Amino acid sequence: MNFSKKLISWYQQNKRDLPWRNTNDAYKIWLSEIILQQTRVGQGLPYYINFVTAFPTVKDLANADEQKVLKLWQGLGYYSRARNLHFTAKFVVENHQGIFPNTYIELLKLKGIGTYTAAAIASFSANEPVAVVDGNVFRVLSRVFNVTYDISLNSTKTYFIELAQKLLNTTEPNLHNQAIMEFGALQCVPKKPNCSDCVFNDSCEAYKLKIVSELPVKFKKIKVTKRFLNYVLIHDAFGNYIMNKRTENGIWKNLYEFPCVESEKELDENEMLLQLKKLYKIKKFQYFDAFDVLHKLSHQHLNIKFYRIELEEIIEKSYTFSELKQLPVPIVLHNFIEKIGI
Repeated sequence: MNFSKKLISWYQQNKRDLPWRNTNDAYKIWLSEIILQQTRVGQGLPYYINFVTAFPTVKDLANADEQKVLKLWQGLGYYSRARNLHFTAKFVVENHQGIFPNTYIELLKLKGIGTYTAAAIASFSANEPVAVVDGNVFRVLSRVFNVTYDISLNSTKTYFIELAQKLLNTTEPNLHNQAIMEFGALQCVPKKPNCSDCVFNDSCEAYKLKIVSELPVKFKKIKVTKRFLNYVLIHDAFGNYIMNKRTENGIWKNLYEFPCVESEKELDENEMLLQLKKLYKIKKFQYFDAFDVLHKLSHQHLNIKFYRIELEEIIEKSYTFSELKQLPVPIVLHNFIEKIGI
């Protein structure tokens, strides 16, 4: 079986027309790769277009205000990606004269870029023969070659990197890497792949053994914790609102949010009012009972409730509602703000 030849032939007939495939600009390819981490292409595409429009060069991104970067990123989640994006752009301008590196070794030195992303950028922009290995590649290779090692182990990842490199078409690494990623995204999908209409159905070991749904093997499970967040929209009689910037390390670092009461268990309306009375002189109180949200993250389930209080005193360090809407906030707060539309 000529694995690469079959793969590239399939790709040329089935590939999607995506803007980052029509350039060898390492900066734009890097943008696409960072945006598409943990993100579907359909969701990431508008963000990519917005970023390239707002920041056509790495210098534009480096010179941008972090608040603008985070606002454009709003809704993609994993906000450390946006912060690393901004940091790396500034680093490239300061240390590489604004020319984005396109070699695997140099790319690995940049913040937020690991082995997969470095291989992708180097092969797509400079045709460097370095194999990409991501979730899609794990899935394709484990099924076609019946690799039953646990992919949560570092030793397995090393095995897959070596296998992918051995299979790589060193003449056309750009096409090969694009092809295997696209094949995993469109054909060899996680659930119910169409194996009867697959270019590898005569050679895929998992298909022959009828174990496609069992591969790749992953034993390690992420422990999910429950958190209870009670957000309070606080304002005075003049329409001044309180917003706090998160500065501690965490998923929403440098984003803004309403004052929040985090509890060990779910609080009802009366319990929340008692908590707030200890902190503020309240003129009016409201519970948005139709806006409860269960926000699921990879390692946390956030049980979120929203309240509003009007204070008796005037808020000095504050924002108007229109100013508040311009701040970068977690998507769950953005959705709430859009719905209440004061």
